[in-house]
Amino acid sequence: MKTKSWHKMWALLAVAMLASGCSVFETSASSIDLGADEAIAVFRKDIDGSEIFLEQAAGYLVFPRAVRAGLVAGAETGEGVLRVNGKTVDYFRITSGSLGLQAGAQARSIIICFMTQSALDDFRNSSGWRVGVDGSVALIDMGAGKTIDTQNVRDPVVGFIFNSSGLMANLTLEGTRFTRIVR
Repeated sequence: MKTKSWHKMWALLAVAMLASGCSVFETSASSIDLGADEAIAVFRKDIDGSEIFLEQAAGYLVFPRAVRAGLVAGAETGEGVLRVNGKTVDYFRITSGSLGLQAGAQARSIIICFMTQSALDDFRNSSGWRVGVDGSVALIDMGAGKTIDTQNVRDPVVGFIFNSSGLMANLTLEGTRFTRIVR
């Protein structure tokens, strides 16, 4: 009976996080910007070739800390910035939910590079952009010390998941929604 109670608690937490539309970890704009700066520094340090994507991108989203948790039902949330020419132009919330075989919790950093102006414009002109519906993201899971380059990756939107802590056996952005938040 205790196991069922834990399942229900996790499911209710996941549903509450998604239904509320707000992040459990809501922070100030300056804190989000500082976190984004730190995530970019880790990205540049740990992933050889990462600076090429940041420099060639028309713009990029940075989520310094996206938290994912689940036990049968799961949810992910976090807050980040959209940067164009290296400057913050908007703030966004990431949310996703899932059902299925899953257990655990994980914090991770996410950077999504819009490699063309058209891809960036499509994102900015949407009222709530969803991966797999409004656009696709070529997801690159990079561990420390790996190398990437734009010759190998030519997709208009490229996502990187890095700096993960915790255990969660699900590495996807499919169905993830990005919503502009007012600061």
